[in-house]
Amino acid sequence: MAEKRLTRRAMAFVLAGGRGSRLRELTDRRVKPAVYFGGKTRIIDFALSNAMNSGIRKIAIATQYKAHSLIRHVQRGWNFFRAERNEFMDILPASQRYDESMWYRGTADAVAQNIDIVDSYDVDYIIILAGDHIYKMDYEIMLREHCESGADVTIGCLTVPRMEATAFGVMAVDDAGRITSFLEKPADPPGMPDDPDSALASMGIYVFNWPFLRDLLQKDAEDPNSSHDFGHDLIPAIVRNGKAMAHRFDTSCVRDPGAPAYWKDVGTVDAFWQANIDLTDFTPELNLWDREWPIWTYSESVPPAKFIHDEKDRRGIAVSSMVSGGCIISGTEIRNSLLFTQVHTNSYAQLDHVVALPYVTVQRRARLTRAVIDRGVVIPEGLVVGEEPAEDARWFRVSDGGITLITQDMLDRRAASL
Repeated sequence: MAEKRLTRRAMAFVLAGGRGSRLRELTDRRVKPAVYFGGKTRIIDFALSNAMNSGIRKIAIATQYKAHSLIRHVQRGWNFFRAERNEFMDILPASQRYDESMWYRGTADAVAQNIDIVDSYDVDYIIILAGDHIYKMDYEIMLREHCESGADVTIGCLTVPRMEATAFGVMAVDDAGRITSFLEKPADPPGMPDDPDSALASMGIYVFNWPFLRDLLQKDAEDPNSSHDFGHDLIPAIVRNGKAMAHRFDTSCVRDPGAPAYWKDVGTVDAFWQANIDLTDFTPELNLWDREWPIWTYSESVPPAKFIHDEKDRRGIAVSSMVSGGCIISGTEIRNSLLFTQVHTNSYAQLDHVVALPYVTVQRRARLTRAVIDRGVVIPEGLVVGEEPAEDARWFRVSDGGITLITQDMLDRRAASL
C-alpha cells in the first residue's frame, strides 16, 4: 500500500502582501507576486503550483498592498478548487478584522489575524510561503523531514557561497542540521559544517505543526515589543528556546538531472530582466516545459503567434526568443527577447534582449535594446532605447545594470515635453 502523503494533512499559507518597491514602476499598479514572469505566468504561480503539485489542496493567500491585479488573477486562473472535494483556495485581504487601525502588522500577524480560518481547514501542518520567488520545490519532502526530526519549525534554506550570504538571513547549524543561531544579514556569515565556504540562507519557507504555531501566534500577538514577524521575532525565539531545523533546498528542488538548484528573487529590475532573458537560453536552468511539474496559471484564449513579411529589413523573425500566444510580429527582427501575450510589433522595428509584458505595441522603426516594457505600453514610431544611456535616463528608469524600464506614464511625459 502506498504511503499516504503528509501534504494531505497540510495547508499552504502564502504571504503575498509585500510592496516590492525595488521593482520600481513595475509595482506601481500591482503587488510584486502579481508581476508577470516567463511569458504567461505571474510570480505567485510558482508558489501556488509547487503547493498543488506537492499534493496540497488547502491554500490561503494573504494580500495587502495593491492587491486587485493579484486577486483577479487568482480568481481567473485558480478557480478549479472544489469545496466538495475538501479543496480550498481562499484570498485573505487585510480587512481590519479585529481593530479599525490594524492592518497586517507583519508576516506573523497576517497568519494570526486568520487563526479562525486556518482552524476551519482542520489541518495538522501549516507551510508558510513567500509569494514572490521563482523556484520549483516538492514541499512533501520538506514536510516529511520536519515530522521525522520532531522540530518545532523547519526552515527552507538555500546553499550559497558564504560571502554572498551577507544579504540574507543566515543559519548556523550543527552536524545534525539543527539551527544554533539565526543571523540577519551578517558581515561574516557562518559556514556549513560540511562545507565551510558555503552558508545556509533562509528562503522564507517555514513548516510548523499547526497547534504549536497557533499557541505561538497568540502569545506573540499580545507582546507589545514584538514586530509580529516570522524572521525578526518568532524564528529567533524558537532557535533560542526550542528546536529549529534547516531543510536544504537541494534535496527538494524539482529540476532536470544534472541541473543546478534554481531559486531566484526577481526583486529588482536587473534581476527581473535577467531571469526572464535567461529563459531564452538554449537549455535554461529553469525548465518551464516540464510536464511532470507544470506551472499553472490563468491562460487567455488567444490565437497562435504570427510572423509576417519577408523583405530586406522588413522580415518578421525571432531568434533565440520566446514569443507568446496572440503576438503579431510584423516585419520586426527580434533577438534574445521574451514577449508576453498579445504583443504587436510593426515593420522595420528591432528588439534585442527585450522583455515586453502583455499588450505592448511597438510602432514602426523603433529600436529597443536591453529593456523592460510594462503592460499596455505603446512604443512610438522611431523610438531608440538602449544606445545612449544619458538620453534614456532623461525619460525612463535606467537600472544600475543598464536596463531601461519603460512605462506609458514615462512615454506620456516625454511626449508632452517634446
